Amino acid sequence: MTKKEFREYLSKGAIVLDGATGTNLMAAGMPIGVCPEAWVMEHQDVLYDLQSAYVKAGTNIVYAPTFTGNRIKLEEYGLEDRIEEINTELVRLSKRAVDGKALVAGDMTMTGKQLFPLGDLMFEELVDVYKEQASILDHAGADLFVVETMMSLQECRAAVIAIKEVSDLPIMVTLSYNEDGRTLFGTPPETAVVVLQSLGVDAIGINCSTGPMEMVELVEKMAQYSTVPILAKPNAGLPELEDDKTVYKMTPQEFADAAVALVNAGASIVGGCCGTTPEHIKALSDAVRELPIRKPLERHRRILASERKNVEIDLDGGFIVVGERINPTGKKKLQAELKEGKLDLVRQMAMEQEENGAKILDINMGMNGIDEKEMMKSVIYEVSSTVDCPLCIDSSHVDVIEEALKIYPGRALINSISLESEKIEKLLPVAAKYGAMFILLPLSDEGLPKDAAEKHRIINTVYDKAMALGMAHEDIVVDGLVATIGANPDAAKECYETISYCKNDKKLPTICGLSNISFGLPERMYVNTAFLTMAICNGLTMAIANPSQELLMNAAFSSDMLLNRPDSDIAYIERMNMLAEKKAQYETVVVKKQPDSAAGDSTGTNTNGGNDAIFQAVLKGSKGSILDEVKKVIDAGKKPDEIINESLIPAINEVGELFNKKKYFLPQLIGSANTMKHAIDYLEPLLEKNDTGENMPTLVIATVEGDIHDIGKNLVVLMLKNYGYNVIDMGKDVPCEDIVNKAIEENAAVIGLSALMTTTMLRMKDVIELCKEKGCSSKVIIGGACITQSYADEIGADGYSKDAAECVKLVEKLLQK
Repeated sequence: MTKKEFREYLSKGAIVLDGATGTNLMAAGMPIGVCPEAWVMEHQDVLYDLQSAYVKAGTNIVYAPTFTGNRIKLEEYGLEDRIEEINTELVRLSKRAVDGKALVAGDMTMTGKQLFPLGDLMFEELVDVYKEQASILDHAGADLFVVETMMSLQECRAAVIAIKEVSDLPIMVTLSYNEDGRTLFGTPPETAVVVLQSLGVDAIGINCSTGPMEMVELVEKMAQYSTVPILAKPNAGLPELEDDKTVYKMTPQEFADAAVALVNAGASIVGGCCGTTPEHIKALSDAVRELPIRKPLERHRRILASERKNVEIDLDGGFIVVGERINPTGKKKLQAELKEGKLDLVRQMAMEQEENGAKILDINMGMNGIDEKEMMKSVIYEVSSTVDCPLCIDSSHVDVIEEALKIYPGRALINSISLESEKIEKLLPVAAKYGAMFILLPLSDEGLPKDAAEKHRIINTVYDKAMALGMAHEDIVVDGLVATIGANPDAAKECYETISYCKNDKKLPTICGLSNISFGLPERMYVNTAFLTMAICNGLTMAIANPSQELLMNAAFSSDMLLNRPDSDIAYIERMNMLAEKKAQYETVVVKKQPDSAAGDSTGTNTNGGNDAIFQAVLKGSKGSILDEVKKVIDAGKKPDEIINESLIPAINEVGELFNKKKYFLPQLIGSANTMKHAIDYLEPLLEKNDTGENMPTLVIATVEGDIHDIGKNLVVLMLKNYGYNVIDMGKDVPCEDIVNKAIEENAAVIGLSALMTTTMLRMKDVIELCKEKGCSSKVIIGGACITQSYADEIGADGYSKDAAECVKLVEKLLQK
């Protein structure tokens, strides 16, 4: 099926997907812990009967049972050599079951391994893993692809890029969201829509994790941004424990009634996930088949995105500053750090620019003495995990920009593409492939345009070539091309003319670099500021500037307010309040600082953070600098245990609070935890035996039998180790007996159990019962995506935590009893 045929197919009315596969296979006898794909190959009649029933119930698209058929997953069962056989045979089995009455989607999902920098799997490796499976599914005869139950936007990107490199089939992508409306990695639904539809995904949505009514608000948010159909595949409510079995109690009619709400919210493709049966799908099909469906937006919204945040570029909206600081040109200190491979100054610049009002950050690594491509990739990883601002990729080399776009977990802006042969022929297709926006620079092989007419011709030519590649009008921002007024007295007026032409005639946003206008003049800031305010009045949308220049930034905020742009008055007041608070804090520090306090301050005794460099290093995840700070205070006479108790522990506590308040997300939490671990590893050999008093309690942590997911468990282990506990990590898919025996052998104070799947959460109860049988006195705590406090109470667990930060508090509380 071609993408065009798929779009036509979806436009005819509501499309019904199948229901659950895993929970129905379990009900049919599939044991916990086996490879589902291999089991289905040996029990083909079970899948055939299930999928045939789904088609009879009204299903239009059936998912082939290739969910965990990628090489990394199959390796866990020793089946990697059968990857082609398994994926091919399962697609053929599904095709036989539907008998031409429904489409068959090749199903792909996570590998279970974390991507760098949170894990050791590189993005390029993951793309290759997905390409292998996608190529097999394509050749096996799948009609389309579905990438489902995803928690990481970056892993979604890898799968989509991989599929598009080996196949022209349509692609649907669905992510799973937590109760707070974000994925595990902090991505809101609107950001997932922006990033994935820019990559060319044909439908996007949500599956698993919740019941249908909990998805309604998320679907409504997606509908505000989506130019492609929206998909919703909820569970049959939330799981409950009944007679030692996980059950979903939502009836087919209740499920169908809720599905109507999903269609009304904007979903035009609906189905069922965990707990749903052919009866649920029959009721759903009957309920939604004749409903009017939402048409996707005809025009894109002009949006850049990081993994966690959208930034909309509105012709009549607030002025946007693109922070220019992460550029080594003229910055000797930054150049020196980059040559040493250190990125602490990069992190600091990123955070300061975001704090000072930059909405986008420009990244340029052009300098001698480094590998620009590799350094650009390192900085992309570092900055992406540090701040929420989307990035602008700035390089004179096409290959550097392509590598940056490939690994960037969002939707970036390219700086820039001109009519110069290499840029228009090589870089423009790269922008289209990775779904990037770009700055259109009105230059050609002949150099600067001679007059306004030539400048307009270049703009229109590049624009037309972008449209011919399938890009959208909203993908382009035009550079006003600021010249130096000292050399050309009409430079400002010519730039204003370009800005007005783009806004009024072409309906395109504009951007410029401010500093060129004042080159060679004294007191350049005044010229730059006057130029900026006049440019904003003429319609300038964005500028590449230094957001720490207070006069310039205040002029931008003031200009927005004078032009009565939406919410500009509130933005101006908030900025002035922020600046006043900063000034008051600075004056307090300067006035109250005691003459003899310098030595004391440098040793990092402030348990509330303040000027404590070690505290701040953990808070900001500055792994590269923390050992230098630790060594300084050790040389100043501070004891290792004092550093741990007065700087490191308070810092990680603060990180936990920020995580709980949703100001930090998983990347920042792991970054801070790894930074603290770096310091702990250095300090541990220096601790005197009596420094820490009694030995810390032993904890045994494991993912239960049959469950091969360990992202959450690994983070819990890292956090608990940072607090000094003796943690024994038993890994994933661990039998109950092994867990309990290890706890008895090690005299563990606590057993921590993790499960992601509803089909494996029952093993937690088995561990608790085995502890009673064997007289194990360890407290048992549980957690995981499908786990709730009520489930913990029901099975008799001693505690439940929803994340790693909360787990630390839970353990501390239990051990105090």
